[in-house]
Amino acid sequence: MPTPPPPDVPASPEVAEIERALHRITYLSTRARQHERLMALAGVPMDRAAVALLRRMADAEPMRPGELAARLGVEASHVTRTVQQLEKSGHVTRVPDPDDRRAQRIELTDAGREAIARIRETGVRGMQAALAHWSPEDLRQLATLFHRMVDDFLAHATDEEPDRAPTP
Repeated sequence: MPTPPPPDVPASPEVAEIERALHRITYLSTRARQHERLMALAGVPMDRAAVALLRRMADAEPMRPGELAARLGVEASHVTRTVQQLEKSGHVTRVPDPDDRRAQRIELTDAGREAIARIRETGVRGMQAALAHWSPEDLRQLATLFHRMVDDFLAHATDEEPDRAPTP
């Protein structure tokens, strides 16, 4: 992996523009009003913390709450509260950890899988509408570059935090 430039070297204008664009898209996608609209369209009344947890779990095997907290980058107490809410609503369940009988893992229920599928489908439809005028080639190129960027961000984060495993 290439060595990062020294801190006194200014970022290239291209990198500065990428950071600006990422900030804008992050802001737009995390606004409370946008979240509420997405949940209403998906028919899933759920807060942002619950959706983040379900999204992470949908892409992984059942995991312990502490591992889930580490992957989400939050305190374990936040995961515990969210898991309790999601258990009450029937979206997750606790199962024995096959590696340690004293521990439990959290897994999605059928209702949890259905909820996250509806949320993702609604989000994809919104994105499709916003990008409808883009060519298929532009969309392929953007997807390729986004995945490449995320992979590089994850590799960089892993290099900075050797005690934490990368998240897919």
